[in-house]
Amino acid sequence: MNLLTRNLALGTLSMAILSACASAPITPKTQLQPQLSTVELATPPKVDQKLTMKQIMANPDWMGILAKQAYWSDDSNSVYFVRQAYGSPLKDYYQQPVNGKAKKLSIADYHLADQRGGVFNPEKTKKASLYQGNIFVKNLETGSVEQVTKQNRRINGVRYLSNGDLAYWQGNQIFRIHANNGLIEQLADIKMANAPKGVQQPTTYLAKQQQRLIKYVAKQHKDAELKEQFNDRLAKQDPTVASKAWYLGKNNRVVESSLSPDGRYLFVAVVDKNYKWRSEHDIMPNYLGKDGYVDAVPARARVAEDNYPGQDFMVLDLKTHQKRAITIEGLTGYNQDVLAKVKAENAKKEGKTYDSEKAPRKLQLMVDWGWSQSPIQWHPSEDKLLVMIEAVDNKDRWIANVDLKNGRFSTEDRLHDDAWINYTHNQYGWIDDSDQYYFLSEKSGYSQLYLKQIGKPAKTLTKGKYVVSEVTVGPRGQYLYYKANKTHPGMYNVYRVNIVSGKSEQLTNWKGVLDYRLSPDGESLLLTASTRTRPNELYVQKIGGELKQLTNYTSKAFADYKWQAPEVVAVPSTHGAGEVYARVYLPQGFDKNNADKYPAVIFNHGAGYLQNAHYGFSGYFREYMFHNLLAQQGYVVMDMDYRGSKGYGRDWRTAIYRNMGHPEVEDLEDGVKWMAANANVDAKRVGTYGGSYGGFLTFMALFTEPDLFQAGAALRPVTDWAHYNAPYTSNILNTPDVDPIAYERSSPIEHAEGLKKPLLIMAGVLDDNVFFQDSVRLVQRLIELEKPMFETAIYPVEPHGFKQPSSWLDEYNRIYKLFEQNLKK
Repeated sequence: MNLLTRNLALGTLSMAILSACASAPITPKTQLQPQLSTVELATPPKVDQKLTMKQIMANPDWMGILAKQAYWSDDSNSVYFVRQAYGSPLKDYYQQPVNGKAKKLSIADYHLADQRGGVFNPEKTKKASLYQGNIFVKNLETGSVEQVTKQNRRINGVRYLSNGDLAYWQGNQIFRIHANNGLIEQLADIKMANAPKGVQQPTTYLAKQQQRLIKYVAKQHKDAELKEQFNDRLAKQDPTVASKAWYLGKNNRVVESSLSPDGRYLFVAVVDKNYKWRSEHDIMPNYLGKDGYVDAVPARARVAEDNYPGQDFMVLDLKTHQKRAITIEGLTGYNQDVLAKVKAENAKKEGKTYDSEKAPRKLQLMVDWGWSQSPIQWHPSEDKLLVMIEAVDNKDRWIANVDLKNGRFSTEDRLHDDAWINYTHNQYGWIDDSDQYYFLSEKSGYSQLYLKQIGKPAKTLTKGKYVVSEVTVGPRGQYLYYKANKTHPGMYNVYRVNIVSGKSEQLTNWKGVLDYRLSPDGESLLLTASTRTRPNELYVQKIGGELKQLTNYTSKAFADYKWQAPEVVAVPSTHGAGEVYARVYLPQGFDKNNADKYPAVIFNHGAGYLQNAHYGFSGYFREYMFHNLLAQQGYVVMDMDYRGSKGYGRDWRTAIYRNMGHPEVEDLEDGVKWMAANANVDAKRVGTYGGSYGGFLTFMALFTEPDLFQAGAALRPVTDWAHYNAPYTSNILNTPDVDPIAYERSSPIEHAEGLKKPLLIMAGVLDDNVFFQDSVRLVQRLIELEKPMFETAIYPVEPHGFKQPSSWLDEYNRIYKLFEQNLKK
């Protein structure tokens, strides 16, 4: 149950859900030089009309208003989804029977719709959910919906207790609705203050003298003592009185808490309330404020100044009113100096030595950037509690068993990584009412699925060089369902594994990318699926049956166009990285033997830890269309999943540890070689561009390998990692105070003297993810270095992800012009 969660500004991380590749040592470029293979590329389709930049960068509603956020109805007979026009703050809600047409819901019926979230009573006959901050209960046998609360103050969460009562919480107040009589009982009143001291005995000479000499003062003190004693007896003996308040300290705030199934225990994580993820001394100026003035917009803290204090954990026994602080000594490696080698290396650079010492590490509840579950997992019917905890230094993740009576953690599973623990692939939970739980772990090098009982060794359920995600427990606890890219790194399907036998079976055969939701009855899959040339649509498939398309919201104008499906190729690495996957777009009328070689462009995707060289429709839909346009204009285009990208396992993810921008540029170099060998590309006429992490990578390529590309465009780019946020950057580079070597090695501003080729820098002034200041500082650095070959473009109203079609159009017209001027003969 979330009472208050640490705001990590993840919503603004449109640039960066990154990661990178194993903690392999930084190696020189003189490594294995495998022969680049020659492959046959299919001829792209002929098109009858030319794309225009204005069409590509227009409001994307022209592509179709697609179904999103799809989920099953409670009876498994229909699905719900939303459609939302681009830029509109309002959503339209739909219900579509599996064998019927979609119906738009009226506002008056919203509360009657089956809600996406919800909790079930122990018998699975009722489902409680929140709508507009109030509690509604649906009878799953009759379909009737009952409103339980009607108030203006929003309820934050709800759960069924093991006896059928409902518990809910509002802020730090927790209540129970008794099923037998409707009585509302306050289970916990949490106050972020120091506990009152109560009546105190006099301690000073004057106070003691006052009571000894003045009878009135002595009587007041005695009366106060009697009242306090009576109130204590009243709270213990009078069943009509609510439980006493809990005082958790005036310097704390609740991060998250969770109530046990029987309503007896409350697990709580707190943090120093003085910690703020926003910087107090920094602002982001909005030069186009609505009143004509410059508005000062608060900005997040930078990793160089963000010092998260870690969390403290406690268990509140609501029956005995006892508070137990949880000790962390039971976590294996809780006091290990995991950064000793890094600190020693940095100390040596300064002519100093570092003496390693053990000390308790800062901890926090696990933060996974993709999950919707809580890191606190209670057994459905017993007072057994598992908590997933991570070290603030990013090197360890624990699944801990909590001793509720004695306040102790014990290690169930420890995942250690010398680089950093992934902030995805951390899903775990109990398997129904059994004594088993599942969890995902990258300990094999890839995210795989494991089964465990408390105190016993884990059992491996999946094994291989592929990535498992999106685990769902089947309705009868017989199977675990999951998504994986077993057949190809860029192709995803749904599988299930039998918990008893460990046998896996493939349930879908989709030649693209998909997400899934298992129906409540466990009989069907709802798929949100795409291919290289078609955006997401909804499909339903009976397990063991045929695939059925449910929606068709892609516009006719988009569907009828002969889009080029980029080929997914494996580029051999000449730097010891194996194969680097990429998508390749070929020019119209491509001829590999043409005497006149082609110019080329490499697109660098954002986020770092993101997969783009797959068989689904790219999340970079504008870039996809832009690459089709470039191909029409005679360019070869490559999208490369450089090292650090998602979908290829732990070693690929962490290859950039303490060395961002260097392995990736090596991969881009191999991409250029591959195009020269296989796509008839002139290696002296190749450009590159990208946004966010892709903009950073453009800088690193032009600054550190100045002869590799003839021009580059960096959009919304990171120029100095010390100015980016802590949750993302400290994973890969540690923190600047601990590891300045990594920041100096990885920040483009430190390598700007290497620029030799034309560079275009473009940034939004209202970017609260990668600050506009990043570009300003680099521009000044280039000016001082007397580099005349760069230009800038600013976008006064744009955040990190641009909103206005006019801004997109201006931005890409400039990119196209850059390539036309510098790559064409």
